[in-house]
Amino acid sequence: MGLLISAEELASLSDWVIFDCRFSLMDPDMGRNQYTQAHIPDARYADLNLDLSAEPGKGGRHPLPDRESLAEQLRIWGVHNDSIIACYDQNSGAFAARLWWLLRWLGHEAVFVLDGGLDAWLNTGFSTDGNIVNPARGNFIAGSPATRTCDAEELPNDSIRLLDAREPERFRGEKEPIDPVAGHIPGATCATFTDNISEGRFKSPMALRDQFEMLDIEQDDDIACYCGSGVTATHNILALLIAGYDEPALFPGSWSEGITDPARPISTGP
Repeated sequence: MGLLISAEELASLSDWVIFDCRFSLMDPDMGRNQYTQAHIPDARYADLNLDLSAEPGKGGRHPLPDRESLAEQLRIWGVHNDSIIACYDQNSGAFAARLWWLLRWLGHEAVFVLDGGLDAWLNTGFSTDGNIVNPARGNFIAGSPATRTCDAEELPNDSIRLLDAREPERFRGEKEPIDPVAGHIPGATCATFTDNISEGRFKSPMALRDQFEMLDIEQDDDIACYCGSGVTATHNILALLIAGYDEPALFPGSWSEGITDPARPISTGP
């Protein structure tokens, strides 16, 4: 199972398929514009809105894409079932983790997140270019998921340990800059995804383990991760795996799906 790869390791390898996942929720064109200016050589661009999500609606702001549609896009990008894949964004890994998780959802486990993203690549002294890749068509076929999901009807549930990846102010319902309703799913614990990184890179497995244990997350807990729309929740899934936990479930629609039904319960405060 792939987790992280360093810039040095990535630069030393050949025949990898690399994806640039830079994106801004506040400026959806920014990532693609940055990509066209400069990116890691041979990288393809994967757009969160257009490639890595279905149309927003009752499934939230970033519902999972149709499996076969995503598999077809991977074939267009030149991906084969034996391809080894690296995903990166600017630094945090939040958007790269979304593609990492989606590939696991399609049964492809040979996928890694570039630790520290493009910043780490540049800080190590490696070059970028603006050449757009036009790869030969791949033969990727989706297989059985290597990860798991849960849905809104299962939550809240006393037997599922819910981790919310949003910042504490949004979790407590003190502010909500994106979604029309503030708060969190009852029983959830705030586990802000940015706590998983230090100076742009993931913390060590031991440090991450200590961090989750401070939240009373136990090895045998049945964990499910969510956030605003199912993006940064995948960062927590990656961090939990790095820390040695069993793979949690993803609530794909997350908060933005949950609030589409006014009958679903909402909590505010700690």
